[in-house]
Amino acid sequence: MRLVADEEKGVTSGEVIGPQEEQEEFSLRPKTLAQYLGQEQVKREMAVYIKAAKKRDESLDHVLLYGPPGLGKTTLAFVVANELGVNLKSTSGPAIEKAGDLVALLTDLDPGDVLFIDEIHRLAKPIEEVLYSAMEDYYVDIVIGEGQTTHAVHVPLPPFTLIGATTLAGQLSAPLRDRFGIVEHLQYYSVEELEKIVQRSSNVFNVQIAPEAAHELARRSRGTPRVANRLLRRVRDFAEVKGEQVISLATTAHALTQLQVDDEGLDQTDRKILRTMIQSYGGGPVGVRTLAANVGEDVETLEALYEPYLLQHGFILMTPRGRIATEKAYLQLNIPLPSEE
Repeated sequence: MRLVADEEKGVTSGEVIGPQEEQEEFSLRPKTLAQYLGQEQVKREMAVYIKAAKKRDESLDHVLLYGPPGLGKTTLAFVVANELGVNLKSTSGPAIEKAGDLVALLTDLDPGDVLFIDEIHRLAKPIEEVLYSAMEDYYVDIVIGEGQTTHAVHVPLPPFTLIGATTLAGQLSAPLRDRFGIVEHLQYYSVEELEKIVQRSSNVFNVQIAPEAAHELARRSRGTPRVANRLLRRVRDFAEVKGEQVISLATTAHALTQLQVDDEGLDQTDRKILRTMIQSYGGGPVGVRTLAANVGEDVETLEALYEPYLLQHGFILMTPRGRIATEKAYLQLNIPLPSEE
């Protein structure tokens, strides 16, 4: 049994996954680009780059994947390695504590292998600098010994592909960002794409879900496959307790209400953010640090997990002075607009 970690942020969601659900989670992951649902533009481009690299018998150029959490950046990295027919070694920025950790990973790669670094924006600066020569010229220089015995050792590396994933591309230094030859932005999924993912996942879970129920679940999943799969697991629980053979729309709506997911996909924290902006700060503007302190979240979580969805769906606006709640936010929370008070 383990805690589910947010793959891009390094924070746990608090949801506990047992052995069966862990196996289900692994089964949900597609193995090829054809099986990977959504992100059509990214898939088309990656298919060309992979085919060209294989035709030249070269390692794929380094890839940077960025976008909000839960959109499948880690999954896509595994798919790319599988399409290339090479091994993938996976780590995260915070897990690489010293340069020696990175060198050990790099020297353990075979020619053409993929090294996947999640949360790459959280690499320490000295470790990031080791990557520069590794990415450009496939070597690292390391210093060993102490005092008068100190000397540099030139370590050649096999050609490899670095795939970095981040929710905060703006926090990457320019020297590191410029060394990625392929940069892909993963977007939120459409309701139609999420419906297909829900139907596919239900087959993996060995349950049936009515088309209208799949649509409702997809509509409330904030454009995110990870959220859709998490909610499907919980809706499945409600259906099993009711003895339903096929998950119905009524059960889905009831379960999502119990989970405090509203008709726009906003959860309890989303509504707390909007309510704080409106009731405590007159709708804004309010700074992100002030807002984070008020709702009990760290700034990075607020910026990476909650704000992108609220911004894209028109609940908040970004201004030089801070965040502002929109008319849509007032209506969603059923709070009178200032002019109507």
